Amino acid sequence: MKTRAITGFFFIIVMLASVLLGHWVFGGFFLLLSLLCLNEFYSLIKQTGISPNQSTGMLSGLVIYTVFALFSSDSYNLLYQKLFFLIVIAITAVFAQELFKKTPAPFTNLAYTFLGLILTVVPFTFFHALAYIQLGFNFHFPLAFLLMLWANDTGAYLSGMAIGKHKLFERHSPKKTWEGFIGGVAISAGVAFIISRFFVELQWQQWVIMAILIGTVGTMGDLVESMFKRSINVKDSGGILPGHGGLLDRFDGLFLAAPIVYSYLYLISK
Repeated sequence: MKTRAITGFFFIIVMLASVLLGHWVFGGFFLLLSLLCLNEFYSLIKQTGISPNQSTGMLSGLVIYTVFALFSSDSYNLLYQKLFFLIVIAITAVFAQELFKKTPAPFTNLAYTFLGLILTVVPFTFFHALAYIQLGFNFHFPLAFLLMLWANDTGAYLSGMAIGKHKLFERHSPKKTWEGFIGGVAISAGVAFIISRFFVELQWQQWVIMAILIGTVGTMGDLVESMFKRSINVKDSGGILPGHGGLLDRFDGLFLAAPIVYSYLYLISK
């Protein structure tokens, strides 16, 4: 428990610093994080005997995140628009690598290579784009997202421990309960209301809707990651965070929630 608490404290400090230290630190840190998550995904898949194209997959992840990050920071820049061609080249390289491999299931390898990109790198591009949803770098949106996500996780845990009785999705996550889910969403919504007093870019109702989306879809992301781990018979996705498991374990809620929240903010901002 002590190790878990210490790791959690420094994890939060690093995450907050990455958001608050400006445009370049923010972009670079989440690029690194997305590649570490992708590498962790490929490492887990290899344990099942499948051979994803890790080298070209990592290269594609680097290109996809970088191009989208540059474009979201300045969508009117013609050079950044032209860089999208690099994504086509990177994806083509994935197929080219598979052609030279001698494996019995080439399309399975390709499928898991692209699944890793979709599951890990693409969501981080949406999270990064939150900072530019209203043109120009604004840390309020990614910071609020993280605070609401953490509030949901903490609220769900405390509510589930205190009053949890009815299982939410026992087949994939035996410890999750409906009471924990509802408590997590409610506490996240409360945090959203507090955030609205300080971050005035949105009305309080819009912040609360954002919290409900994070709580609902983030919980689904957690369940999907649990389903994935059970399918390959592992308890934790990795050991990079002592007491907390791997990076996939820590960001499972973000993977599905970030694209949904970005889409919501994009629609109401336009």
